[in-house]
Amino acid sequence: MSISRRNFVIATSVAAGGSMVLSACSSGGGGGGTGGGGSTSTAKYSAVTIGTADDSTGPAPAVAGARKGGTIHPIGPDDFSHLDPQRIYYSWNSTVGNLYIRCLTGYKIASGGAMKLVGDLATDTGTMSDDGKTWTFTLKDGLKWEDGSELTVEDVRHGIERGFASFTTEGATYLQSALTGTNDFRSVYKGPYGGKHLSSVVTDTAKKTITFHLKTARPDLNWTLAMHSYGAVPVKHDTKEKYDKDPVSCGPYRIKQHSVDKSLTLVRNTHWDPATDPIRNAYPDSFVFEFGPEGLQATDRLIADSGGDEFAVMAYSGVPAERIQKVLGTADLKARTVDGLLTGLYYYAINCKRITDVKVRQALNYAWPLEQIRRIYGGPSAGEYATTVLSPDIAGRVKFDIYGKLTKPQGDTAKAKALLKEAGKLGQKIVYTYPQGASDAYDKTKVVIADALKQAGFDPVVKPVESTSYYDQVQQIDNQFDVMWFGWAPDWPTGYTLLQPLFDGTTIANGANNVSQLNVPWVNAAIKKDAVIADPAKANAAWAALDRQIMEKEAPIIPETYQRRYYLYGDKVGGGEFDPLFSAFILYKLYAKA
Repeated sequence: MSISRRNFVIATSVAAGGSMVLSACSSGGGGGGTGGGGSTSTAKYSAVTIGTADDSTGPAPAVAGARKGGTIHPIGPDDFSHLDPQRIYYSWNSTVGNLYIRCLTGYKIASGGAMKLVGDLATDTGTMSDDGKTWTFTLKDGLKWEDGSELTVEDVRHGIERGFASFTTEGATYLQSALTGTNDFRSVYKGPYGGKHLSSVVTDTAKKTITFHLKTARPDLNWTLAMHSYGAVPVKHDTKEKYDKDPVSCGPYRIKQHSVDKSLTLVRNTHWDPATDPIRNAYPDSFVFEFGPEGLQATDRLIADSGGDEFAVMAYSGVPAERIQKVLGTADLKARTVDGLLTGLYYYAINCKRITDVKVRQALNYAWPLEQIRRIYGGPSAGEYATTVLSPDIAGRVKFDIYGKLTKPQGDTAKAKALLKEAGKLGQKIVYTYPQGASDAYDKTKVVIADALKQAGFDPVVKPVESTSYYDQVQQIDNQFDVMWFGWAPDWPTGYTLLQPLFDGTTIANGANNVSQLNVPWVNAAIKKDAVIADPAKANAAWAALDRQIMEKEAPIIPETYQRRYYLYGDKVGGGEFDPLFSAFILYKLYAKA
């Protein structure tokens, strides 16, 4: 998913022992489908296919060895920032959203991680016409809310229209922009509370259809609509801002109790019909989330595996660097892990508004000490060196290494210094920032970063920002930073959801995700052109080419790592698999062993 305030941005734990995580949909392989675990799937996020109407029927394929009953206890450092579908964009929120939110489409994940896009509330993945400007979906029969009332196309439309409201600013905005033809979509429509519907969304109650008439062609709208930001909300039970505290379920579980920053309990939604749901299993009777324990504390509890922790899983706080070797080097612990690479990218945004000379930006790329940084994160087990914007799991991605980071991951400070000298910028001051307090690792990496910059002829100034206000500050267009630690993950597996949010100059604004503030006409034009290519193979090739062109000609970021995350689970937990979408456990596949 993506950052946004994000949302798809970073927030709770690097495998390296930090406490931040990509805020978008994350990725990777999966553990054993029966909880026998410790394995890593070779399935690729990029290999996701589009399913048929038959693939879109329920019930979901059974998990081998699963049984109904019991309680699973996910442990996480933080509470969910939002539960309202239209305010969900961050992966941690989406992980729990899978249990009570349903969208028109969704991902059917097989054991091992292979995925298909299927109809969730819809009978299939939709019908496109008018070269991607019109999409029609038909609702399934038998869909109900937790009170037993029928889920209608009006409820689906209501969820879409709520995304225009003034209080739902944290969610995705792809659909809103496509429906209105502008990123300033609230100037066109302000949501459903004034009594007006959006004219570009048409429902037919009798036929149970909803049709989207887009101002901007979106050949991949069926992928967009799988995002929880576009989940259905019952018209009759919408409490506006208060809905964030007590959302109504149409999934297999409903929220029973929520003690903010302490715990969240979900129990079965008796009106959910598995025959309508091709995606979700629902084996436990309940999920009880515990908030507070950081990664190291949660890891030690799962290593001990005693009492109620036998039924616990690490939720969005991975095994930290201090325990990686112990976990991977101990057979019974490794057997109780799932792991995978994130779909997204950790990187350092270069403020192109302040660092206008491309040669200086290129010099920063050459100088950056990836090897030293990854060593602090925990070594090779923490992930792979990044050299491209598109991560390995993105469809069509082509590997390249313009700045020689795979051959000299420690950095080429001599080459960087030569570039600086050529540009007449030796001694250039670089103000570097990172989220202080988010991770001890970042406090350590600042030292090796400053040392490398000095050797390359820069004058580094390190100005950390307290983690709770970090994104408020670096996502301001008048910020005073030159290089900013950041991260992003795709909202669906194409280059568009990485390149457009990060480099489209038309989106630059306070709180927006183009933190580099790259605003180059040729890049903006290429993004606009590539976004409407209907042929997936041609679109993938175009995004891959643009990835290289941006890094070669503009160098607006310094790619860091494609990170790997490891999670432990208790001995009494079965069905442990790594979620290729959200880089956590697939909660709806877990079961409690007898």
